[in-house]
Order: sequence, then structure tokens, then C-alpha cells
Amino acid sequence: MDEKRIALDDPRTVEALAHPVRLDLLGHLMSEGPATASQCARAIGDNPSNCSYHLRVLAGLGLVEDDPSADGRERRWRATITGFSTDPHTAGSEELFAASVQADYQAARQYLRERARLDEAWRDTDAHAHYGLRVTPEELADIARRIDEVVRPYIAAIRADAPAEAETVNLSLMALPRPRRRDRP
Repeated sequence: MDEKRIALDDPRTVEALAHPVRLDLLGHLMSEGPATASQCARAIGDNPSNCSYHLRVLAGLGLVEDDPSADGRERRWRATITGFSTDPHTAGSEELFAASVQADYQAARQYLRERARLDEAWRDTDAHAHYGLRVTPEELADIARRIDEVVRPYIAAIRADAPAEAETVNLSLMALPRPRRRDRP
């Protein structure tokens, strides 16, 4: 799939995507490719009928669509986009941001539960880093843009040259200004 990163500016779409199951489903389809509701349910830890309902909601918003199977017996879904951004002033954007952060933490907890069973090469390369930066809003935007330029060629939905041993990896970036403390000048 060619890269199709969209800016979500419709409050109805943003608010609908703030639902954790919908966000998980869209993320799964963007990174892993087409799947049935049952396959999605196993991947995100839900049940097929609930996933089917939420996939239909996402389809109504134009974020997923039918992916015809070869034999026509299964209903497969595929993402119509490879990523999205939201305007922080759009209604529902705070809820979507919160759901996204929650999904990141859930993925990290799931990884930690299964880490000991992973191949040593993956355990040796997993990473968590925390930096306390002193930057302006413009500098922070520049840092995020530069990191995006580095990772964009590896986005699962658009990478056609991935080696056979490549796996899907979650990479999250949180750039959150710390609230100013009252005792700090």
C-alpha cells in the first residue's frame, strides 16, 4: 500500500476513533494487513462479534474497507490509511490522545509479560529511554519531525522490502511538556 497518512478533522471521526477497541483494530490492520473479525479478535483480545461491530463503524468512517478474499467465504477487512494525525483543537482529540497513550501502555505491559519467551536477539534490542529535555515548542516539533523522518521508511503498512525475519514492532514517542511547578521560577 502506498503511504496514506490523513489529518482527522471531523469531530465525529475523532470521537469514534477514541474508542479503545476501534483504535486497536485500526492499529492492527494498519500494521499487520487484512484480517477477518475473528483474526482481529484474537490479535487484540476481544470477541469476534464485538470486533465485527467496531469494524463496521470504522468502515462507515472510511478508515477500513472490505478486502475481498480469494474464495469469497470470509469477510476480510483492510485499513484504508497508513496513519493519521489530529488537530488538538478538534472535539474528541483529548479522548483520542488518552486512548492512544493507554494503548501504548497496554502494549508495553503485554510485551513485558511475554518478554522471557522471546528470542534473545529481540530481548537484546528492546529499548526504553527517558529524557528530560529543555526545549521550545518549535524545537520539540522539530525533534518529532526528525524522528518521524527516520522511522517512516520502516512503517509496516508501506514497507515492501522488509527482510523475512522482520517482525512488527511498536515504537511510541511521547513528547509531553511537564506542568510548571509553582516553586519553579
